[in-house]
Amino acid sequence: MSAQPAAFTPAVRPDESAPELTFRALLLGSLLGVVFGAASTYLALRVGLTTSASVPIAVLAIWAIRRRNGQRAILEHNIVQTTGSAGESVAAAVVFSVPALIFLGYPLQVGLTTLVALTGGLLGVLMMVPLRRYLIVREHGVLRYPEGKACAEILAAGEKGGTSATKVFVGLGVGAGFKALQALFGGVKASVAAPISFFKGASLGCDVAPELLGVGYIIGYRTSTMMVAGSLLASLILVPAIVLFGAGLKEPLAPATTLIADMGPGDVWANYVKHIGAGAVAMGGIFALLRALPSIVSSIRASAASLLGGAGGGAGTLRTERDTPVWLLAGGSLLLVGVIWAVPAFQMNLAGALLILVLGFLFSVVSSRITGEVGSSSCPLSGMTIGVLMATCAAFLLVGWEGSAYSRLALMVGAVVCIAISNAGTCSQDLKTGFLVGATPVRQQLALAIGVVTSVLAVGWTAYLMNLANTTETPVAAPFSVPAAAVQRSESVESLTDGQDYRFVRLQRDELPAGVPEGTYLVDDQGQPRFLREDGIGAGRLQAPQAKLMSVVIDGLLTHRLPWDLILLGAAIAVFMELLGVRSLTFAVGVYLPLSSTAPVFLGGLVRRIADRHYRREPDAEDEPQGILYCSGLIAGAAILGIGAALLGFLPGFDRDLGLHPSVAFLMDLPFASSDLFGALVLGVLGWLMFRGARDAR
Repeated sequence: MSAQPAAFTPAVRPDESAPELTFRALLLGSLLGVVFGAASTYLALRVGLTTSASVPIAVLAIWAIRRRNGQRAILEHNIVQTTGSAGESVAAAVVFSVPALIFLGYPLQVGLTTLVALTGGLLGVLMMVPLRRYLIVREHGVLRYPEGKACAEILAAGEKGGTSATKVFVGLGVGAGFKALQALFGGVKASVAAPISFFKGASLGCDVAPELLGVGYIIGYRTSTMMVAGSLLASLILVPAIVLFGAGLKEPLAPATTLIADMGPGDVWANYVKHIGAGAVAMGGIFALLRALPSIVSSIRASAASLLGGAGGGAGTLRTERDTPVWLLAGGSLLLVGVIWAVPAFQMNLAGALLILVLGFLFSVVSSRITGEVGSSSCPLSGMTIGVLMATCAAFLLVGWEGSAYSRLALMVGAVVCIAISNAGTCSQDLKTGFLVGATPVRQQLALAIGVVTSVLAVGWTAYLMNLANTTETPVAAPFSVPAAAVQRSESVESLTDGQDYRFVRLQRDELPAGVPEGTYLVDDQGQPRFLREDGIGAGRLQAPQAKLMSVVIDGLLTHRLPWDLILLGAAIAVFMELLGVRSLTFAVGVYLPLSSTAPVFLGGLVRRIADRHYRREPDAEDEPQGILYCSGLIAGAAILGIGAALLGFLPGFDRDLGLHPSVAFLMDLPFASSDLFGALVLGVLGWLMFRGARDAR
């Protein structure tokens, strides 16, 4: 049963008039959406996490846009944060899904990535808006929408005077400065690491990464501890156990092609533990989905009753009741799905388009409701996307669509729906903020659409260029014949080495001669492989864990070709954690990620724990603004500099691997630049600055 709306008076009354959908608000929101969208793309590629951009964007809006002629500016500030927040939500969902193309044997293309982000983001807006009257208005006082409420409180405080934008700018400067020292000048190591000599197979490592420290502070001590615990299980238990029991084997143990005795800890992790981690993440996502099942059922029932009962009908006469007409929303949704079906880049058939329409609306309802209950950060996006992919693959199998030929189609359905449900949740948070401050819904809904359109370019190009900047190609020494079937299902891509066009072919072990490593090969017109290509996404620091998981789910269901024993070991770990009373998804992501990536996240969470105690705050509280604003700036500054440093490698005169210009490369030869001790000192300084940044403004 839905509660009646609580007595409520918005910050701007319905009969008041104030500037709202202005050009300056849309322009600033679009620019901030591009910045935070690019930063979120970088962050999601690194560790599979993003942080909400709504609060820092709201603060920056208050700082940048002032009253004119005595008029109130709170509605303009709301439009800025509404427009800008789309970048983060679209970025997270794009990186969680679209890079799976690489792991399924298809090149990552900026045009396709942008199209998927655009259509999915707009679908999320169009499919959520009809639910506004029910979820936002009628359920006011029932659904919390924590981030939406926090933004409304910040906007209201800014209207009265005062803002903490200085925190964001200081954090941005610190993050950019340290990242410049590392990525542009080579003045500090990217990672400190050391094997444990008395513990064979075990090693410790920690990236010197300001952006990951900031993430740890924002997500809090408890979550960061669960994540690093998963990585410690992988690094100190699973890898040493595999080395202990496998070192005496005389033949390679599948899925690896080399002896375990010849592997280092990183090789053991890549060949075995990452599959265990994938199984743990998949099972953790399923548990998250099952926990949300009661909310899913109730939200679908209540929302269907609301729509059928006419609650989303024509706009009222009051400004705060004017919604986009339902016929326009429905027509727009059908048009977008028709575009997905018709545009050749998607390679979509009618069945896939219908699945997008049905699953997109179903899970947009679910995402919006769950976001209202637990917030965007706790909404199980990965679990819902796994559910979408399983439903899609099950439908394919029912009609006999098996094998790699259908993996791309399944991913396109899952990617569009994933982006739609992610943006639907963010859309509902923004509309809640608008409801609390007294915004005009139809204007805010237009701002949401504009935010999607402007941010997708940054998201698509960032993912594409970061992938290229970290891609390597190794000439094939001994030619061999590539199966014709593998070449036929491949797509064309330009080589970074010689600029020629080749077929982008991903080959499994059973398609290769003995001793030849599986992976992606660039194959010429005669069917001969010329280069072994390792894309930047999925290797090095751009792990893209969720995208790898999506490819594992699709490949496992459609091709029946997976190391299921390892996958089931990971699933068993997730079940074990659930029985202990721990929500397994965060722990499982830690198993899937290298310890070097989760260690700085834990250190950031540790700083949060110390700051909360010292400043006498509630541990890991969502409404702790000081440190969160500072760390939001830290993340944005470091991420943007990291992107810039990677892209400098495309300019003449710069080292492609390090982004260094010869005039400053000498810094790498200084003794401290390669010192683990100096790297640890930098981490300590960053932690101290974060602790100081968490102080109250007074």
